[in-house]
Amino acid sequence: MGWIVLAVLAAAAFGAMVALRVPRLLWSMVGAALMLGTTGYALQGRPALPAAPVAPDNQSLVVDEALANLRTDMFGRYGSESAYLTAADALSRGGNPRYEVEALLGGIRTSPRSVQLWTALGDALARHDRQLSPAARFAFDRARQLEPAHPGPYFFLGVAQVRSNDFPAARDSWRRALAKTPAGAAYRVSIEQRLALLDRLLSVDPAADRAK
Repeated sequence: MGWIVLAVLAAAAFGAMVALRVPRLLWSMVGAALMLGTTGYALQGRPALPAAPVAPDNQSLVVDEALANLRTDMFGRYGSESAYLTAADALSRGGNPRYEVEALLGGIRTSPRSVQLWTALGDALARHDRQLSPAARFAFDRARQLEPAHPGPYFFLGVAQVRSNDFPAARDSWRRALAKTPAGAAYRVSIEQRLALLDRLLSVDPAADRAK
């Protein structure tokens, strides 16, 4: 079938040259171009290969349940912010990361000084962009500006840095988060465990310490 299409295209090109009165001196150039395309098809074309649609990889876009629970422990689940976060998490689990971000932006328009929503937006953008993008960094920076003493923005910034393979920066962010966490906080152990694992990784793998 592929060769038939090529033959039809060649005939159409020849007919167009005649109809447009292309000078014969240029026919050789057109013929050479057609020959080059035919050669490439002969070498690489695989017309018998069945179509195989590629499914998008949305795994990294889905909110992590353990991290969502940790976020709740850090910020609480009260107030109007909770409704936006619940909706955003549900949209993420349903494979709608774009609408997750839009839900969080809607909450921020209602509560522009919400540290929790800005932090969640940074996390969602980093997952959506599959890296610590400028937009995600802006959201984390805004959260830290609003409440510099809160460990949440630093911790989730570290999570985004881990996903971006920037392990030294993540260790610094988690150390700051731990320093800002009250001694009796229930989530302190979770931060300590993650920081210990990251310290161990960087101690046994020098390449990880130079990842960025």
